[in-house]
Amino acid sequence: MAGLTPQLLLGAYASGIFPMAESRNDPDLYWIDPDARGIIPLDSFHVPRRLRKTLRNTPYEVRCDSDFIGTIRGCAEPQGARPETWINDEIERLYGALFEMGFAHSVECWLDGELVGGLYGVSLGGAFFGESMFTRARDASKIALCHLAARLRKSGYVLLDSQFVTDHLTQFGTIEIDRAEYKNRLAEALKANADFQPGLSADELDAFIQSTTQTS
Repeated sequence: MAGLTPQLLLGAYASGIFPMAESRNDPDLYWIDPDARGIIPLDSFHVPRRLRKTLRNTPYEVRCDSDFIGTIRGCAEPQGARPETWINDEIERLYGALFEMGFAHSVECWLDGELVGGLYGVSLGGAFFGESMFTRARDASKIALCHLAARLRKSGYVLLDSQFVTDHLTQFGTIEIDRAEYKNRLAEALKANADFQPGLSADELDAFIQSTTQTS
C-alpha cells in the first residue's frame, strides 16, 4: 500500500484493522483484519506469581515515552524464536509520527542508563492497541506489559488489544474473540474518554498487583 498517512492509519485502527510488513526489509505494508482477535481484559489482567515479586523488587527503572523510536527499533530486532519481524522503515516512520501527534506511547525498562526492554502501541479513545515488545534483559518486556496495564486501568482505558494470542501473552490472561465481538468492543471503547497517564507511584503499582492477586 502506498501513500499511507498517520491520519489514515488512525482511521484504520478505528475500523479494527492494522498494517504489517512481510519482513523487516519488505518496503510494503498490508492490512490485517483477523477472523479472531487477541485482547487482554484489563479487569482480569493476570500477573504470574513469580513476576509479582519481581515487580515489587523493581529491578528496572520504568519510563514512558522517553525513547519511543529506540523502543520500536528494539522491537524490530531479531530475538530468539523470532528471527524475523514485521517492523520495517515505513512502520517506524508512521508510528513515530503518531507518537509526535500524541496517539502512540512506549513503556520502557532501563538499567544503568541502557534501554533493556519495552513495548509500544497506539492509543485511541479508551482503546490501546499493543503493537510489539522486546527484551534484552530478564523479564523486561513482561514488566513493561504489567506497567502498561496498570497505567491503562488508572487512565480509564477499557480495551487492550494484543492483536493475536501467543503463549507469552496467555499467561497474562489474553483471550481470543471473533471479529464481530471485537468490533463491538472497539466501538464501545472508542466512546470512552481515556487519557494516557505516564506516571505511576509505588503505592499505585502495589495496589494494581494486589488487585491482580484477587482476580487471579
